[in-house]
Amino acid sequence: MKILVAGWFSFEQMGASAGDLIARDLACSWLDEAGVAYDIATAAPFTGGVDCNAVDPRDYDYALFVCGPFGNGPPLLEFLDRFAGRLIGLNLSMLQPLEEWNPFEFLIERDSSRAANPDMVFGGPPLPRPANSPSGGVPVVGLVLIDHQPEYDTDDHHRAVDDALRRVIAAREMAVVPIDTRLDENRTGLRTAGEVEALIARMDVVLTTRLHGTVLALKNGVPVLAVDSVAGGAKVKRQTEAVGWPTVFSADRMSDDELLSAFDYCLTAPARTAAVACRNRAAAGVARIRDQFMAWLDHRGAFAGRGDVESRRKVRT
Repeated sequence: MKILVAGWFSFEQMGASAGDLIARDLACSWLDEAGVAYDIATAAPFTGGVDCNAVDPRDYDYALFVCGPFGNGPPLLEFLDRFAGRLIGLNLSMLQPLEEWNPFEFLIERDSSRAANPDMVFGGPPLPRPANSPSGGVPVVGLVLIDHQPEYDTDDHHRAVDDALRRVIAAREMAVVPIDTRLDENRTGLRTAGEVEALIARMDVVLTTRLHGTVLALKNGVPVLAVDSVAGGAKVKRQTEAVGWPTVFSADRMSDDELLSAFDYCLTAPARTAAVACRNRAAAGVARIRDQFMAWLDHRGAFAGRGDVESRRKVRT
């Protein structure tokens, strides 16, 4: 069996983030463990892979799309058409109800109309925290904001949420560190997923509207004040609910007093203990996702050495 591993890192200017690359690398480690051959589809500025649009779909048994929001629209239409009937999805936020549209033979979603699971980024080990952290005194606070999300149309209220978080910053003494998790173009000079995670892991608290700002903070035991910039809540809110983190709000359900109270809580020792507990719950959830994925590969005859190559390559749906 051979698989094409794709994601938002496979398309230019689609906002691929540190979390996308971490989830991709974890999925590839599972494929390595299973003995499954794969290529990674990359687009500029990422290198070292194949061109998603230039490969011959007949060279692959499946295409695995890893991480991020996923819907039936551009730039995915050609990709969906080329690999129709041979799609695997991991760690996706499905933008349409699965009852209406589900192109995957096998899907373990991050969140959808049927379920929510821990983000796969929780599956890696946390980074070592320096002995002198947390900082003490004036807190060092990471600010991780998302831009406009056109997939949510008029429900996106990121500007109002950004303003609310900046009012929190103005109301408390703190040293603020802007952190951009996007890696196809990064506004804060970060170049790799490791650099993004290392910076987030050094914070005392993170204020964020980004899903992977939330996940990378909690993965490293850093309390996070998360606000979903989508009215009613979308992937950020679903993720915090999936891992049991309490300080989360949505764009249409927040007040300055609530945000300030949540920020003050994030500075406490109980909040740091709760963040570590969330990380442990989420890591256990990702371990279950791995087991389900490996069992599916096993069922499809994917482990190296089982059957001849031709019989494995004939596995189709």
